[in-house]
Amino acid sequence: MVAVAILAAGKGTRMRSDLPKVLHLLGGRSLVERVLISCADLQPERQLAIVGYQADRVKQAMLHYPDLEFVEQAQQLGTGHAVQQLLPHLADFTGDLLVLNGDVPLLRPETLKALLQTHQQHQNAATILTAQIPNPQGYGRVFCDSSDLLKEIIEDRDCTDIQRQNRRVNAGIYCFNWQKLQEVLPKLQSNNDQQEYYITDAVNFLSPVMVYDVPDYQEILGINDRRQLATAYQIIQSRIKDNWMAAGVTIIDPDSVTIDDTVKIGVDAIIEPQTHLRGDTTIGIGSRIGPGSLIENSHVGSNVRVLHSVIIDSSIGHNANIGPFAHIRQHVQVGEYCRVGNFVELKKTTLGDNTNVAHLSYIGDAIVGKQVNIGAGTITVNYDGKNKHQTTIGSFTRIGSNNTLVAPLNIGVEVTTAAGSTIVNDVPDDCLAIARSHQTIKSGWRPKWHQE
Repeated sequence: MVAVAILAAGKGTRMRSDLPKVLHLLGGRSLVERVLISCADLQPERQLAIVGYQADRVKQAMLHYPDLEFVEQAQQLGTGHAVQQLLPHLADFTGDLLVLNGDVPLLRPETLKALLQTHQQHQNAATILTAQIPNPQGYGRVFCDSSDLLKEIIEDRDCTDIQRQNRRVNAGIYCFNWQKLQEVLPKLQSNNDQQEYYITDAVNFLSPVMVYDVPDYQEILGINDRRQLATAYQIIQSRIKDNWMAAGVTIIDPDSVTIDDTVKIGVDAIIEPQTHLRGDTTIGIGSRIGPGSLIENSHVGSNVRVLHSVIIDSSIGHNANIGPFAHIRQHVQVGEYCRVGNFVELKKTTLGDNTNVAHLSYIGDAIVGKQVNIGAGTITVNYDGKNKHQTTIGSFTRIGSNNTLVAPLNIGVEVTTAAGSTIVNDVPDDCLAIARSHQTIKSGWRPKWHQE
């Protein structure tokens, strides 16, 4: 049996934020959520988050993890003190306890699996995750024998010049035999400069203790300030984009592109420079996205072209052509083979297949049939100052350029509206609607100021 404890009680003073550090977002997920995801493949029997600063806010943010238990650490008196809070909650637990940090979000699931396997295969009392880092200055050094059994941990300030050559450091990630740890936790003392209880002190009471080196030292990087948050984001982005390129996606300029790890992309898709894919987004096979596009929480079909456009909370059908400079938002559904062109905004609108809105239009709160052509400069007047109203346009209809469609409005099937019309009444099927004043010409007319 395995239990996971996540240390998530700290404020994170160096973040300079009212938001608890573990709730800061990294690529669309909070730091603590990333830690939970990293250990999900272990299928732990128990998952516990040790919370303190703004505990209620952390609990509220994690409601979508119903199996996550919360343990209060009213005073933050060190890592050892945090783990001590588990004693009444795991009193009857028998198995191994994996201790993770809520601000160390880059651990790969494979690393935690290997750490747990090493711990269990050797029947260790404790197993410490360590890393060989290029510049270990400031880190405590970990010394072990040829069998990777721990000999001692020496703080950087206490190391000799020779000892400082050792690049193996403690990652702060531990796997314990809980029954053995349970016995030593009450023995921890706070006789140090910080007057805190450290979990590393528990290691001194346990045997055998083994170390496991993480393959990639970047996995152990913690987040203490905004600069480190940005560094972690770059690492995650590099992983995500490498994985998609290996899976058959072309990313023309990876350094200018960002992709959340919640995004799914089909093979032979092309991601152009300055494109950002976020949230619950799907990009279909063979689609070309960008340059200069943002797609968030949206489904884009196969063989779609999106150029310099924004798509949020919407769906785009196969073979559609979007942009440049289109804005599609709030649950728009664009059908197959549609064109949504230059400077067009769609909001809460459905477009049937083969419908075109090519230029300079705003279509909001509308249901548009198939094979409709909406001329340049068309506006649906959907707001009366208090309420929004719907416009319905039937299939095979042609809306003339510079039309104003005043909702609520129903325009039938196979209708043509004349250019420059303001349509305020429903239009039946199969007709021409003209709603504009007759042109008046006054010969020789001059403005009064010109006559003086």
